[in-house]
Amino acid sequence: MTDLSKKEQLYALIRANPFIAQNELATELNLSRSAVANYIATLVRERRLLGRAYVLPSARPILCIGAANLDRKLRAAGPLAMGSSNPASAVESFGGVARNIAENLARMGAKVGLITAVGKDSSGSALLGHADGAGIDTHGALKLDDAASGTYTAVLDSDGQMVVALADMALYDRITPSFLDLRRQQRAGASLIVADLNLNREAIETLQIDAARDGVDLVIVAVSEPKMNRLPESLQGVRLLILNRGELAARLGRTLDSDDELAGACRELQAQGALDVVVTLGPRGVLFTTPGGVERLDAPPAQVVDVTGAGDAFSAAVCLSLQGASADLALACRRGLALATMTIACRETVCPNLTPETFGALI
Repeated sequence: MTDLSKKEQLYALIRANPFIAQNELATELNLSRSAVANYIATLVRERRLLGRAYVLPSARPILCIGAANLDRKLRAAGPLAMGSSNPASAVESFGGVARNIAENLARMGAKVGLITAVGKDSSGSALLGHADGAGIDTHGALKLDDAASGTYTAVLDSDGQMVVALADMALYDRITPSFLDLRRQQRAGASLIVADLNLNREAIETLQIDAARDGVDLVIVAVSEPKMNRLPESLQGVRLLILNRGELAARLGRTLDSDDELAGACRELQAQGALDVVVTLGPRGVLFTTPGGVERLDAPPAQVVDVTGAGDAFSAAVCLSLQGASADLALACRRGLALATMTIACRETVCPNLTPETFGALI
């Protein structure tokens, strides 16, 4: 029996019983205690085991940090007339980039936690109650006596395309480095951290430094052009940055009219420290970095009902695909585009038809 097969047998035994003792492993595999210790050390170096108690990567949650707010969507019944009253239908739902990503992940069977800020009001109670019901761990949330829960109001045209959105999200500035320090153990125990740019710059910098120290991959998801100034100058510690064309242009302070210009901009962000970059292009698909440069994927044909939440669904599928240190960003983006296409065809911000089987069917 080869060394490799012995190591894989040991790994299988630990997966079956993470609390198995080293002497039991030695007896089961007819190995010395020192050989077992060497195999375990190798698996730890490979990040297939995570320290004491043989914690497996798959048992560690994806941790989403950022906004969880009440979404209000107003859809025009006909052509919009600016400066005038327009007939519309209204829908209220739970939203926020980090919360939306977390719900997508939970519905697809991932273990997921959410660190956010809510007011001690009916909206905050409803937000946390819904997240808990979806299987999201919210014990790390900040609950504020002196602030209202965040709101996001989107105006859609009759075709479901967003015309304008208004966001009241000042309370997320209360997620400070000192508060994040109180959640340090929770963050260090994550398999991957997803942070949105509703967080302030100091919080993002803290997440970068700590993720690099703890060996946890950090994904940053942009939320709007005006909030790109929250992204630190240095992107060291960022495994992946997900943003759209306008947000990328805002970061660099210039227009980006062609795919070649976008590709050059992605390389600039990598020079600033980001390992990889994904640029979403709406109906045109995505650009993403590769070891050899930058590639583009076309978006699948979509029946547009409501585009709200499509970007968050894309990010969720990408993050779930990358969990466990997978480097196949092309596959992750294909899965992301497939889930975004499903979401566009739904009126809900998070597609209600997602199940643990959904992720395996995404190609």
